[in-house]
Amino acid sequence: MKIVIDAYGGDNAPRAVIEGTALALNEWNDMEFILTGREAEIRAELERAGIADSDRIEIVNADSVITCEEQPTVAIKQKKDSSLVIALNIMAEKKADCFISGGSTGAVLTGATLIVRRIPGVKRPALAPVIPTADAPFLLIDCGANADCKPEYLQQFAIMGSAYMQGVMGVESPRVGLVNNGAEESKGSELAKAAHALLKETNVNFKGNCEGRDIFSGDFDVVVTDGFTGNIILKEAEGFSSALFKIMKRELTSSFITKIGAAIAKPAFKSVKKIMDYKEYGGAPLLGINGGIIKAHGSSDSKAFLSAIRQARKYVLGGVTEKIASGIAQIEAQ
Repeated sequence: MKIVIDAYGGDNAPRAVIEGTALALNEWNDMEFILTGREAEIRAELERAGIADSDRIEIVNADSVITCEEQPTVAIKQKKDSSLVIALNIMAEKKADCFISGGSTGAVLTGATLIVRRIPGVKRPALAPVIPTADAPFLLIDCGANADCKPEYLQQFAIMGSAYMQGVMGVESPRVGLVNNGAEESKGSELAKAAHALLKETNVNFKGNCEGRDIFSGDFDVVVTDGFTGNIILKEAEGFSSALFKIMKRELTSSFITKIGAAIAKPAFKSVKKIMDYKEYGGAPLLGINGGIIKAHGSSDSKAFLSAIRQARKYVLGGVTEKIASGIAQIEAQ
């Protein structure tokens, strides 16, 4: 399979991208990579990483870079020679199976929609990060691509999220929950009630409404909501976990006795940190696009890019795009 990577997407690009690619070359022998960006600089980084002679890497020169400060739609239209746009055009031309970038989220969403385009029948693509819980991770869809939604969008999100959890995470029959302020069907906004009615008739493993306290319970594999609510859930989770770790660190170092306890519990804290580390998951897929699109975290290091490549590999092997297309076609026919 071929993976095209925006080598200048991310805070630590291109070095972290190249180092992650080097790790991937050592781990799998069934993958080839297309790197887009400033060729001379990429070659220097490949030399530094010891993979300059690899016949599994192709470089496509791109003179400019789209930054996070630029307006996405304007940048996509004006910077045709950017590493991001050139990589997306490679995807649109079916010369690669999956795309990865740690660059501007807005530019990735806009560019993927305008250049690679949606799967036929998909009304809105959705950004869907995998989030850890005490038991198993779940997929939150949407987390920011669509602030205003219609019931049929949420219905499609459930299909797309289920396809991803099956193909990438290996969940045979993903349990789908709809974010709401109560478990009863009659609860919630008009959007939530209408979406609930649609999901009951959809060929997914719909388990009903998911209250805020149940989102991280491990009872759901796919949590469906509009992008406005999903983004608040995501940012709240990030803020809460950060605050919790700060409190734990402060209290565990507050006295000699607690320091001894912290030293004893250190292996457990390391395990918790690994479970919560975004680097283990690679990035958030943009589902509904006619090809694999993985948005890596902007601050990704080489380990995080390796995880993003692993995610891309599973996406392709799991036939996620095909699963989504089949599910959407089924409800369109109905």
